[in-house]
Amino acid sequence: MIKRAEYNDLQEILALQYLAYQSEAELFGSKDIPPLKQTLDEVIEEFNTGIILKLTDENGTIIGSVRATEKNGTVYIGKLMVHPDHRCKGYGSKLLSEIESYYPDKRYELFTSTRSVDNIRLYEKAGYKIFDRKAVDSELVFVYMEK
Repeated sequence: MIKRAEYNDLQEILALQYLAYQSEAELFGSKDIPPLKQTLDEVIEEFNTGIILKLTDENGTIIGSVRATEKNGTVYIGKLMVHPDHRCKGYGSKLLSEIESYYPDKRYELFTSTRSVDNIRLYEKAGYKIFDRKAVDSELVFVYMEK
């Protein structure tokens, strides 16, 4: 079931984030990536300024989440995550579609690393197109995608 997260879900979502982004960290051989350094206060700020959705299993455990905020007609989507034990079941696509439904008829933008080929494939399947690339350093290049 996908629904809006509540304030008391944020700690569990942050714990899921720390777990889910381990695979991204492995792509770079470093745990020094923003999702693994984010604090609860920063998640609370995102909660207060946008929408955070949660995906729960039959026991009510949060196994997925996504966030979005709108600025100047563009919806910025981020932190799309699914628990490692529940990947490749279509949950990421469902979360992406659901967050878009909260902001109908808007431009959507998100970004991921060029090394995250599975993420890029998921976003392209959902209709997103790459419109920009930005090198953070010699190891990290982000692709920016829009729909």
